[in-house]
Amino acid sequence: MLLTTARGLSAGDEDLTGDDMSVMVRAAGLRGLPELVQELGGDAASMLGRFDVVPAVLDSADEMVRARTAGEVLEAFAAELNCPDLGLRLAARQDFAVLGRLATVIQHSLTISDAIDAITRFLFVHSPSLAVTAEPVADRPELRSVRFDCLIGPLLPQVADLSLGLLHRVLGLLSGGEYGLVAVHLAHRPPAALNRYQEFYGVQTRFDQRSSALRIARTAGGVPVTGADPFVREALREYMRQHYPSPELRIEDEVVRLLGQSIGTRSASLPEIARQLRTHPRTVERRLSQAGTTFGELRDEVRKDAAYHLITATGAPLGQVAAMVGLTDQSSLSRAVRRWYGVSPLGLRRSRLDLAASGLGRGR
Repeated sequence: MLLTTARGLSAGDEDLTGDDMSVMVRAAGLRGLPELVQELGGDAASMLGRFDVVPAVLDSADEMVRARTAGEVLEAFAAELNCPDLGLRLAARQDFAVLGRLATVIQHSLTISDAIDAITRFLFVHSPSLAVTAEPVADRPELRSVRFDCLIGPLLPQVADLSLGLLHRVLGLLSGGEYGLVAVHLAHRPPAALNRYQEFYGVQTRFDQRSSALRIARTAGGVPVTGADPFVREALREYMRQHYPSPELRIEDEVVRLLGQSIGTRSASLPEIARQLRTHPRTVERRLSQAGTTFGELRDEVRKDAAYHLITATGAPLGQVAAMVGLTDQSSLSRAVRRWYGVSPLGLRRSRLDLAASGLGRGR
């Protein structure tokens, strides 16, 4: 499972923050890519070399790569090899092994619900900026949503396809096949043909959604995991709790996470965010001030990321984009996008399409 943001696609992008540059993921998340590239007629060593990635590190259990680089690699290779389903193809080749220590913990879960709980609790060991949340579906109480959240921005389409595809593979391997999958939601437009997603998941896939998630029947949570040992389970989880204590999110990270889930709704307000944090709005403001930021600045950053994603990765009309990021109208969106990116919303959409058409990352 990989992580990267939809912001900043060129190596020289001056808009990148230090945090964007330093986020790392396990290189094993790209395992199987060199072989896939060769089958598609590409030169894996040469293509990876443009991104300063040596193919051998992808087979390592401990090597790390920048998350942004991993995302650029997938997007570039999909475009250059004319393989829009690259993320799905790579997910189909992967299994537990790419998850390292987390794999054994998951494999000794007692049920599918228990396995999902392990993933939500310990995924930070694999990537500290990617979160998986399991929650009821508000209007479908018989369903449970297993949702991916990136803590620093939206996921690129190929990365989302790989990450959600691998989760689907892992749950299927645990259950011996069926684990109650009912539908798949993806936050981007389909890079590949719709029937490709139907073939991969075996259920309806909906695009341009608010988040990327697997929707699973609640009753399927009790499906047993094949070969799980309850004693090994307890020992492994105790080991993980002792050696990998869950990192405390900084207040600004918590606010960004909650805003990312609610931007464009009434819940994206200081009083509502404070309520979810079980504290007073003034306390949130004070702690954010101590961290060197404000609620308004964080909300603007979340809007910026959400707008980028909706403009460049979906076909949503600009008026709808404005509403979805909590702006009053299309003219407000135009002013904001010019302030953030120096171009109009249509210009931003065209530039992203031009990058995809020309082969992202070419000429590095």
